Amino acid sequence: MGKKLYVGNLPFSANDDSLNEIFSQAGTVESAKIIMDRDTGRSKGFGFVEMSSDQEAADAVQKFNGADYGGRSMTVAEARPMTPREDRGGGGGGSRGDRGAGGGRGGRW
Repeated sequence: MGKKLYVGNLPFSANDDSLNEIFSQAGTVESAKIIMDRDTGRSKGFGFVEMSSDQEAADAVQKFNGADYGGRSMTVAEARPMTPREDRGGGGGGSRGDRGAGGGRGGRW
């Protein structure tokens, strides 16, 4: 088991310090980070905790997966490596596509 844990279904009131405090009950916490929405600045309801050893990480999963935190049942599991995101074609602007004859100019050349 890896030392980095995914922690989901957190109350939106949770912060890095409270997450650190809870997981320190299972061992030494190297880091605790709640993921924030960059537009609103609010919690996204999940985060990551890194424990100092694999055994402490396993203990934390055993102890906290399904445990109540702020009225919500936490999901705690080994964090999976981040996979590259596929290009979603966003970014605004760009071509408006083919609009029939005339290449999108209303038929006038």
